[in-house]
Amino acid sequence: MSLQEEIIATLGVKPQIDVEEEIRKRVDFLKSYMVNAGVNGLLIAISGGIDSAVAAGLCKQATDELTEEKGKEYITLGVFQPYGKQKDISDSYATAEAFQLKYKIETNIEEAVNEIALEAEHGLKSIGRSQHLSKGGKGNVMARTRMVMQYALAFELNLLVVGTDHASEAVTGFFTKWGDGAVDLTPLSTLNKRQVRQLAAKLGVPKSILDKAPSAGLWADQTDEGELGITYEDNSSYLEGKEIDPAVKEKLESIYKRTSHKRNDIPGI
Repeated sequence: MSLQEEIIATLGVKPQIDVEEEIRKRVDFLKSYMVNAGVNGLLIAISGGIDSAVAAGLCKQATDELTEEKGKEYITLGVFQPYGKQKDISDSYATAEAFQLKYKIETNIEEAVNEIALEAEHGLKSIGRSQHLSKGGKGNVMARTRMVMQYALAFELNLLVVGTDHASEAVTGFFTKWGDGAVDLTPLSTLNKRQVRQLAAKLGVPKSILDKAPSAGLWADQTDEGELGITYEDNSSYLEGKEIDPAVKEKLESIYKRTSHKRNDIPGI
């Protein structure tokens, strides 16, 4: 078995999908998990990007169906988490409107992130390292602060926190360990980015979100493809078992090996 075949098998990506079947399977998964966990619903952080929009659509369908089937209300809570002023926050609200989310909360993480960064910088100074947190370091604080807030809300409302990570992010380790990777369940995990887009079109994700460049939103002008140096087209084709440029393939597999610690269980002895 080649490394490409091993990666595809590990991440569970299909070479092609039946979109309606995939939506049905993921909605049923969410419903079953909610019932077994005895919770009141789902919490989804809506960034304004396509991944969280698709996850929000699946969550809302799942909670609506359970509400009708069980005769008690199950909710989908949409959480908006800008750092200061978010230029595309309107896309987060457009997602909530598209899926008719009744429950929405906006929590600005700027003050909390800046306080954590300041304390970390004080700590560095105490060991003779007078420096500001790096851009990447502060980005990780932002991602982890968002999850602290999500779990605080989820605990009070007895909700499960839904993640938006998918196979195209997993293969490159393009998520923050104990940040956006720290969730209760991931309904998109076996889809690549191209397939996420297919679900988005079927679910009715707003066009402004379908057309925008994917971004983790951790700093100005950051884009996933720009940071990785690999397009999602190549990434998705690789995960579908197709041949891509050998140099891109080598780079992708190298990143996969280097980021294995993000996908593995915590090691111990």
